[in-house]
Amino acid sequence: MLSVKPSLSGVQYFLQGFDLIRQPKLRPFVLIPLLVNFILFSVSFYFLFQQIDMWLVQLEASLDWFSWLVYIIKPLAFILILLVFGFFFGAIANIIAAPFNGLLAEQTELLLSNKPLPESSIKDILLDIPRVLTRELKKIKYYIPRAVGLLLLFFIPVVGQTVAPVLWFIFTAWMLAIQYADYTFDNNKIGFDEMRSELSSNRMQSLSFGSMVALCQSIPVVNFMIMPVAVCGATAMWVDNSDKSNFK
Repeated sequence: MLSVKPSLSGVQYFLQGFDLIRQPKLRPFVLIPLLVNFILFSVSFYFLFQQIDMWLVQLEASLDWFSWLVYIIKPLAFILILLVFGFFFGAIANIIAAPFNGLLAEQTELLLSNKPLPESSIKDILLDIPRVLTRELKKIKYYIPRAVGLLLLFFIPVVGQTVAPVLWFIFTAWMLAIQYADYTFDNNKIGFDEMRSELSSNRMQSLSFGSMVALCQSIPVVNFMIMPVAVCGATAMWVDNSDKSNFK
């Protein structure tokens, strides 16, 4: 492991991910997460923007005598549709790419730790899929009840237009920090609850990292490469922090 050095901010670790994905030794492991992200998000957003106008028109028509509510409900419906689609297709992308993201995190950690990179085969990846998917299901189980509770806030007058969007963004940043940091924690056999506790002890670093992921995911073209960037950046964060924690 690298010698102890000051940790960077979450923003700096995220930006470091852009440098890491260009490393020759990591490029082969970056390709599959990139392709998965590109294909799924291209298809999902093409479908979404083909349908969303029609759904909103139907919603407006269904209000009938209460058409004056359209100015309140229509923006909320638009946000909800984007949130549901973002979660649904993001979850699918992460589940499909999880074994490859875990491998990318492993190779990134080994590279940053100046260790020799081991040979990995497709067979090794396939054998590890059940364990990796079980870990992804734990994230979904943690996410859903909290997400539902926050989404309900959007329907509360005033709160839904002021506090709820802020809380949703913070929660999204937290979940993205969990999502991408967890690959390295899992590779090092650290449990899900322990992983969350460790991220909580560096909450501002975790939230700033997750916030950068969330913001860049909303930028066209850039969002296609965010998955491997986030995996590499979160792994760099682990390498610097693990010497100062109980996880070695």
